[in-house]
Amino acid sequence: MKPPPPLNYIRSFECSARHLSFTEAASELGYTQAAISNHVRALEQYLGRQLFIRYPRSLKLTEMGEAFLPTLRQALNQIDFATEAVLASARNKTVVISCPTSLAENWLARCVAGFSRKHPDVEILLHGTIWEDSTEQIADILISIRRFDNMPASGMQLWNDRLVLLCAPKLVHGQNAVRTPADVLKSNWIAVHGRQEFWQEMADALGIDASANDKRLSTNSTNIALEMAASGAGCIVTTQSLARTYVDRGLLVEPFQIRTRSAWNYYLAEGQASKGTTVSKVRDWIIAEAQKVIG
Repeated sequence: MKPPPPLNYIRSFECSARHLSFTEAASELGYTQAAISNHVRALEQYLGRQLFIRYPRSLKLTEMGEAFLPTLRQALNQIDFATEAVLASARNKTVVISCPTSLAENWLARCVAGFSRKHPDVEILLHGTIWEDSTEQIADILISIRRFDNMPASGMQLWNDRLVLLCAPKLVHGQNAVRTPADVLKSNWIAVHGRQEFWQEMADALGIDASANDKRLSTNSTNIALEMAASGAGCIVTTQSLARTYVDRGLLVEPFQIRTRSAWNYYLAEGQASKGTTVSKVRDWIIAEAQKVIG
């Protein structure tokens, strides 16, 4: 087997792809333009495939470059996070929290901001994850989302979540308004990959036939789905914990007061290498704020 390509080749390619310029990548990474170009060319030789189409003053990714880039970016993000987390572990008052991105960008961001105002001496490193990743070794506090039939062996459930149906305020008025459950069948249904069952559960609660709707939009991110719904793209079924921010801000409304229990819930656990009282202080704050989530 070939040894893996040097990491600086990978970083040079990612940065060049982001800027579509060897010159700008050189400025960001502290190399010469020639060095960046040589790194990328060496990576192309290693792969045996061209990653860029080179024009006199610009670059364009090839199909192989487009396909290669997302995985590399995710890997580099994990490397950067792991490095920062290891450095943070040497600082006694730094707490590393790993949490699904949807909750990290939504409720947990506000929760951490509140803690920081009360305890400015404690540094928090918040890492948003997509699906699940291997952060158990470096995170002090881990929050995960699991289905009831796949609960973690250890950890505390933060709240009992419920599913809610939401749409933009403008969709409950006008000619094609969502006023009855039957009207939902005429709307676009916005779904999140891995959570398609939410719609079936809500359809059962509303007493409508889910198979009668053929207008679907989907994404891999709950927050993207919420933004789509807030823009008037259709209706969404999601957990109340993630919907609450949008409802409080008036961006989304519930056309019907029908909620059903969610099969998915968030769980909190401590990492393997805890920092004692500092981590406990953050954990206790999160648990206390969690009690306010589902009213």
